[in-house]
Amino acid sequence: MEFKTALCELLGINVPVLQGGMAWVATGELAAAVSEAGGLGIIGAGNAPAAFVEQEIIKAKLLTKKPFGVNLMLLSPFVEDVAELLLREEVRVVTTGAGNPGKYVDKFKKKNISLIPVVSSVALAKRLERMGVDAMIAEGKESGGHVGQLTTMVLVPQVVDAVSVPVIAAGGIADSRGVVAALALGAQGVQLGTRFVCATECTVHPNYKAAILKAKDRDTVITGRSTGHPVRVLYNKLARQFENMEKAGALPEEIEKLGIGKLAAAARDGDVVLGSVMAGQSAALVHREEPSAAIIDDLVKGSLQLITELKAKFCSEVSHGW
Repeated sequence: MEFKTALCELLGINVPVLQGGMAWVATGELAAAVSEAGGLGIIGAGNAPAAFVEQEIIKAKLLTKKPFGVNLMLLSPFVEDVAELLLREEVRVVTTGAGNPGKYVDKFKKKNISLIPVVSSVALAKRLERMGVDAMIAEGKESGGHVGQLTTMVLVPQVVDAVSVPVIAAGGIADSRGVVAALALGAQGVQLGTRFVCATECTVHPNYKAAILKAKDRDTVITGRSTGHPVRVLYNKLARQFENMEKAGALPEEIEKLGIGKLAAAARDGDVVLGSVMAGQSAALVHREEPSAAIIDDLVKGSLQLITELKAKFCSEVSHGW
């Protein structure tokens, strides 16, 4: 079933769907499964050392011959080592977050590695395009994890209008309705994180998946606003502690200290009470655990059907003098 944009040619994929590179969640198994299904799977490097990331890359290469990517977290203490690893392994795509990847552009280009940063503002998008990035992910604050200030609905079309490279929409997208809306806003692809947490191949702790599957429309909150690095999570005891500290006027360093190791506690150890269960507002749209291939198939078939229905509806309205 044909469902391609220019982004597919750039990345060597069959459908314009990227899986978010979520730290402690997006492993080699998940990335390979998404890539095998026709999208682009992405390993989350997070704050992990290069040796850990290397093992995930090895796993992905054993499981798929198709392109996959790695998300490079620019605030990681191991960022230089991981960047060198990605160059050495010649990973096809590198997405970046939490910083400016400008210093890596030329190095990655020499290895024919596509560099795709996450952006949360038009100003950053323009600056990164001038530096020579290949595409960019415009991520609204509906997303899980670190968030900006703008919603996906208003951010994506502004970034599309401001740059000439392909734009990928992210934040709040979990089904075909979100995909079609993103395309209507001018995006050439989408990135999903929260729904892929509940993919069968995702090795995150079952408690983490269960928390997402139980989530309702208002169950996510943004914590750590006063630190300058706000994070969207499912509301739990830890989120309440963050909330109380901010209300009491705690120093940003104290608040950040509370969050150390909490994502791993939730994702690997299953502590969904005192761990950080990062998830987007789209969690309420995720209803079951299923294989990555089924998720991709649902997104593609649903989008094509919805586009057909919209065309038919529009033509019908026009013919009746609408």
